[in-house]
Amino acid sequence: MSDEYALLGHPVSHSRSPFIHARFADQTGEDLHYRALDIRPGDFPDALESLRARGVKGANVTVPFKLEAFALADDLTERARDAGAVNTLSFASSGPDSGPTIGPTIGDNTDGVGLLRDLTVNHGVELAARSVLLIGAGGAARGVLGPLLGEHPARVVVVNRTPARALQLAERFAPLGQICAWSFSALAGERFDLIINASAASMAGELPPLPEGLLAGGACCYDLMYAASATPFVTWARARGAAQALDGIGMLVEQAAESFHCWRGVRPRTAPVIAALTAERGR
Repeated sequence: MSDEYALLGHPVSHSRSPFIHARFADQTGEDLHYRALDIRPGDFPDALESLRARGVKGANVTVPFKLEAFALADDLTERARDAGAVNTLSFASSGPDSGPTIGPTIGDNTDGVGLLRDLTVNHGVELAARSVLLIGAGGAARGVLGPLLGEHPARVVVVNRTPARALQLAERFAPLGQICAWSFSALAGERFDLIINASAASMAGELPPLPEGLLAGGACCYDLMYAASATPFVTWARARGAAQALDGIGMLVEQAAESFHCWRGVRPRTAPVIAALTAERGR
């Protein structure tokens, strides 16, 4: 019987994760089945217990459950602890052949490494000594901040519709590098080499309240969200002459590859999967 894995979130009907992991399994010869499960808010703890009881090997976690997964994990990797959010769970089991017992749930976060690989390897974006604007202060932002600061940008500015949350995030990550929290109104007159949209605005078809003139020469704009067509943020970036205006499809594949490696000990090739998804979208 194939090993089972799942994506847990709400909503998940748009997710391409089952397609991605099916491609990874074909590439590597790993025997597994991966499916997306739409979990109603409030039902996440019970869903985890049900998966563990059924012998599911692991799960990815997406909005709105990354912080809840962090709280419920029995043990955490260093990058999950740094992020304060979990997007990858491994369900360990141990015991005699006659009756394995349920072991601890291990929480990890592969979002940051997925973003960095897409930016630096797939798109050649340099982060060291650059000015970075991060929009949003939720689980997605938490997942990428540590790895971003590890690349030694000149500064990372965090903005959020609720400024207090941006300030909390900046204070949490201050030991890792140059980071501060601003209001959207304070952005006027500033320029950035890299602007990352980690807010949920794109999921609602909306755009964060960004002033004009934010893009430095050769700037890259990156939306962690992805859709069948350009997100509002990507459309905004293209209209303002961004050198690169990218959505999160590459990050999705790269973080999935890291999760796959955590679960199976095998690292799949990401380029052909990104190419397949890009062709599928006709872009």
